[in-house]
Amino acid sequence: MNVISYRPGPDELSYTFGGRAAVGSVKPGTIVELFTEDCFGGRVRGVGDLPSQVCEFPYLNPVTGPFHVDGAEPGDTLALHFVSIEPARDWAVSTTFPHFGALTATHTTAMLHPPLDEVVWMYEVDRERRTVRYRARRGDFSVEMPLDPMHGTVGVAPAASEARMTITPDAHGGNMDTPELRAGVTVYLGVNVEGALFSIGDGHCRQGHGEVCGTAVEAAMNTVVAVELIKGVATPWPRMEDDGHLMSTGSARPLEDAYRISQHDLVTWTASLTGLDELDAYQLVSQGGEAPVGNVCDTNYTMVAKLPKAYLGAPDPYEFAHTRLRGLGREYLSSR
Repeated sequence: MNVISYRPGPDELSYTFGGRAAVGSVKPGTIVELFTEDCFGGRVRGVGDLPSQVCEFPYLNPVTGPFHVDGAEPGDTLALHFVSIEPARDWAVSTTFPHFGALTATHTTAMLHPPLDEVVWMYEVDRERRTVRYRARRGDFSVEMPLDPMHGTVGVAPAASEARMTITPDAHGGNMDTPELRAGVTVYLGVNVEGALFSIGDGHCRQGHGEVCGTAVEAAMNTVVAVELIKGVATPWPRMEDDGHLMSTGSARPLEDAYRISQHDLVTWTASLTGLDELDAYQLVSQGGEAPVGNVCDTNYTMVAKLPKAYLGAPDPYEFAHTRLRGLGREYLSSR
């Protein structure tokens, strides 16, 4: 088994997809062990550390990478299977921002009322009990919630030599912020440039659908991914697969267009996998599908369209890449 490890220093973090040289190369079939920093670069460590004071824009939402995948070319699909995602610290953080989030004025939603307060919440992370503890800042209320680690940001370099801020989700991936992107999930990303140049970051101990306040339970992560390349198969928008479901994403503004993109991709993907007429696939997805919200706070919003594989017979998406990578991940875990 080919296993490589990479832990970036503070100066080696990336803040864009595209526009940056690879930090290393990996071959398909490789297991990659990564450290990813939290969205604040580890600078917010207490309730007095306001991001506006301890962080520097645009150096937010860092990602680890990019990695060059040997043999990857435009028109191929990169498959990343998340073997494990584990918090790297016993604390995590969340915030409200004056002009960021779904329930406040933003630069694109101008209002006359005062902005929200900038407030920091610290979460205790219990990795053994698999919980995080929320504590109110303006009261004595406290509650434990299940630990459900995920990555908000994963993607490849965009096409046409474009560089995109990591906070922006689009067809290349980016800051989709969907809680569906947890361990056991395979992400499929269309390759736009030679080597694909994938990066991962923005770990969350848990997140509600929509990431409504603009931040999740933000945490540094120790993450393991298995890498595979599907040659000659294009993927128009990021897709995901777990043991029971196929999922398509769409990122845009307004939210209706993000919804339409994700549903359109799932309908056409379903038709291609089953041989169904497109309207028959449309009917099947309409009655059997779900629509989890990714984010409603970033520069683009993200929706997910999700369908149980049981409704599709025995589909073989991407030549059973998820099954193969899941097996590779289990082999890796059993060897540790």
